[in-house]
Amino acid sequence: MDATTTAGAVGMSMGVFLLVLILVGALSGLVVGGLARFLLPGPDPMSWPKTILYGIGGSFLGGIVGRLLHVPQSLSFVLSVACAAGLIWFFTRRKPPAA
Repeated sequence: MDATTTAGAVGMSMGVFLLVLILVGALSGLVVGGLARFLLPGPDPMSWPKTILYGIGGSFLGGIVGRLLHVPQSLSFVLSVACAAGLIWFFTRRKPPAA
């Protein structure tokens, strides 16, 4: 095996790994964002890409808050959904301040 085939095999496996990582991240964001939207009452006209982004953001924020508060690993999913619901409420449903 020469260096070009080894590098090609490593590059191909890294590409597959990156694709799987993106797909798993999008799927987990969809689940977390979907549960967060389900927990908030009332209609919520939002596209599924926005739901994925709110879910990913809620997971990221929930992970940071969980680490700072030393929350057990078993409650991190609940904290992610709660943070995603908070983000959805803050950016889409919050009333603007009175001028």
